[in-house]
Amino acid sequence: MVKGGVVTGFGWFSIARLGLVQASIGAIVMLATSLLNRVMVVEYGMAAAVPAGLVALHYAVQLARPVWGHGSDRGHARTPWIIGGVAVLGAGAMLAVFALPLAPLPANALLLLGFALIGAGVGAAGTSLLALLAAGVAPQRRAAAAAVTWIMMVMGIVVSAGTAGALLEPFSWAQLVRVSGGIALAALLITVLATFRLERGIEAATPEPTSETSLGEALRAVFAETAARRFTVFVFLSMLAYSMQDLILEPFAGIVFGMTPAQSTSLSAVQHSGVLLGMIVAGIGGSAFAGRAAGELRGWIAAGCVGSALALAGLAVGAGIGPGWPLAANIGVLGFTNGVFAVSAIGAMMSLAGAGNKADTGLRMGVWGAAQGIAFGLGGLSGAIGVDLARHAESDGRAFQTIFTFEAMLFMAAAVMAARIAGQGAAVKLREAEA
Repeated sequence: MVKGGVVTGFGWFSIARLGLVQASIGAIVMLATSLLNRVMVVEYGMAAAVPAGLVALHYAVQLARPVWGHGSDRGHARTPWIIGGVAVLGAGAMLAVFALPLAPLPANALLLLGFALIGAGVGAAGTSLLALLAAGVAPQRRAAAAAVTWIMMVMGIVVSAGTAGALLEPFSWAQLVRVSGGIALAALLITVLATFRLERGIEAATPEPTSETSLGEALRAVFAETAARRFTVFVFLSMLAYSMQDLILEPFAGIVFGMTPAQSTSLSAVQHSGVLLGMIVAGIGGSAFAGRAAGELRGWIAAGCVGSALALAGLAVGAGIGPGWPLAANIGVLGFTNGVFAVSAIGAMMSLAGAGNKADTGLRMGVWGAAQGIAFGLGGLSGAIGVDLARHAESDGRAFQTIFTFEAMLFMAAAVMAARIAGQGAAVKLREAEA
């Protein structure tokens, strides 16, 4: 997408507009998976397994991401899929809110429907948004574009969480309805405004309709490529390792290091600060040093995966030592390397999808998004269950050592798989910038 030395495709302002859409998606997902999680358990006395199962359901629904990606490929624009997805996402969140004060049977039915819609909305909007980015962003800007959009998503989560927290004091169901409705409506309006006429004039961003190609035929064509198959395995392994730590880091700090809830929560801030810094570094570095000379993002992916493995190995050592180990610094490094890995992996995903046939960009994003969804659904659950089982068989420190070591091994396996992908003809390269 470089013609006559001039970079074509989406400019930085357009990329930031898509980042606003990501922020909107993140805001509603925060409402559904974080705020409602707490409200269901604390204010409404539901078993913790209920919100956990609903979150797992929303990930399971995202197995249909290839269907939505293929649907956006067959159309003349991806914007309707993005707007429609955000609308469905918001509707699902509101259904879940309306279900809370009802009797158990109708409440459970509405909660199931609501979280199914949340998964469908995230899948449809997120897949189409990534496909639009992959097709419309010049190769040398993809790492930075991934960083911008994901940083804005994190900011959307932070802003919406802070706003909701302030407005929900004191708590009441009526106030929850107003706050949730405000977040959902604001997210939809921002999405509509941010995507207004965005695809016009960007030829590369427009999908090439292929009405004669069925979903099955398109999937077989994608999986016929070695690089696509291996990248799918890489996404699953790396995201499984990435998500396994979600539910065990704070319990680890409390059980092994004796930290108070306030102290362990502060570690989350350290971790997320590291993630943001890693995203910025990988976004700038991946774009600045991967220009026209056949640069590859595999170095950044490997650095992120290996660095994450080393940080997890450090936590495993710390689990055996206990207080005295520099836990905050260790978790900060883990966050930084996770951020490097996340942005470089997303940039690689965009490169592989954008370098292929424009007619299946959405499908490719859907396949990899489905692999990510499965990994995220399994990761948090398996990490928590694994620690519980290991604690029954051995000491607390050894139990956490076992899980952290397993996560480190997954990250190393992902790094090896990423190197094998990059070694193929369809490697994660930015060479197409010269085309």
